[in-house]
Amino acid sequence: MIVKFCGATTEAEVREMAAAGADLVGLWHGVPGGRAELTAARLSDLAALALAGGRLRPTLVTFSSDTQALLATVAATRVPCLQLHGFQPPDTVRALRRDGPPGLEIVKVLHLRDDVCVEERLTGAYERAGADTFLMDTVTADGRLGSTAEPLTDTAVTALADRTGLPFLLAGGLHAGNADDFAGARAHPRFLGIDVDSAARAGDGLLRADRARAVAHAWRTA
Repeated sequence: MIVKFCGATTEAEVREMAAAGADLVGLWHGVPGGRAELTAARLSDLAALALAGGRLRPTLVTFSSDTQALLATVAATRVPCLQLHGFQPPDTVRALRRDGPPGLEIVKVLHLRDDVCVEERLTGAYERAGADTFLMDTVTADGRLGSTAEPLTDTAVTALADRTGLPFLLAGGLHAGNADDFAGARAHPRFLGIDVDSAARAGDGLLRADRARAVAHAWRTA
């Protein structure tokens, strides 16, 4: 099962996530006002550190729809995975697939509010445009996206998974104690893994190996 921890901003956090046995580390760029937003230079440094370690795949997490800027960033940083966390249209996915480097993994986030997928009518278009994976996450009542610490329901996740055709990751308030709450999602044939932020952070707000390891162990052995 894939485990991703999101929002690293320091070299120490990248190393801690590798030590915790993570597969992916999320690096924010193009998330205006985001608490983990990185400059292009900082993104490049942390992506290079993750790649050099040989275990972690750095993932560019962005709200941007500027395909040319995104392609330039992917080329400069050599990130193998791009997570479109905003409301980018299928045309953005199509352009990234057409013009991006071979092997670039494109993850499109699907946002659920009150168990209803905001992008429901576009899921088929995203698949045809070339997305590799969906990531199911919460959008709050006040419109906040990403790192909300608000969980989805298992029934909503599995129902949406049944209506779509791509492998999927699960996000939204996941922690070491709620793996059993998502038995249906975990048993789904297209379930890939989880994307975690808040539960892997210590009191200082930084990602820590012991907390991340506890989450990964709980979900991998549930």
